[in-house]
Amino acid sequence: MGGAPEGIFDLTNYRVGDVIPGEWWRVEDEGSVLGFGWMDATWGDAEILLAVESGKEKRGVGTFILNHLEREAAERGLNYLYNIVNPTHPNRERVTKWLVGRGFEPSHDDESLRRRVPGKDLSA
Repeated sequence: MGGAPEGIFDLTNYRVGDVIPGEWWRVEDEGSVLGFGWMDATWGDAEILLAVESGKEKRGVGTFILNHLEREAAERGLNYLYNIVNPTHPNRERVTKWLVGRGFEPSHDDESLRRRVPGKDLSA
């Protein structure tokens, strides 16, 4: 998908040409694709995925995508962002460390990482 390495996305339930639920954003620079962001809102939270094109890492693309997804979730009044780094992801440890470095924590199911949507007061 979009040049992402094998194992990043778990799409075993989909065939080529199937519509995948959720919304996708593509990040480009002068016509060159730098990465993708995805969000699927369920039960007041947003599952997110980020993918940065190989060779485009460490340029702030992932942070740019994450910031966009956060703003979108906040505008929709969502509570948490969460992400599951697939066990088959070729850089699972690095991606998990990147998310933890941006405030994501293991959730109650120990499979996903989550973070409260910035500015969202859940005490009310």
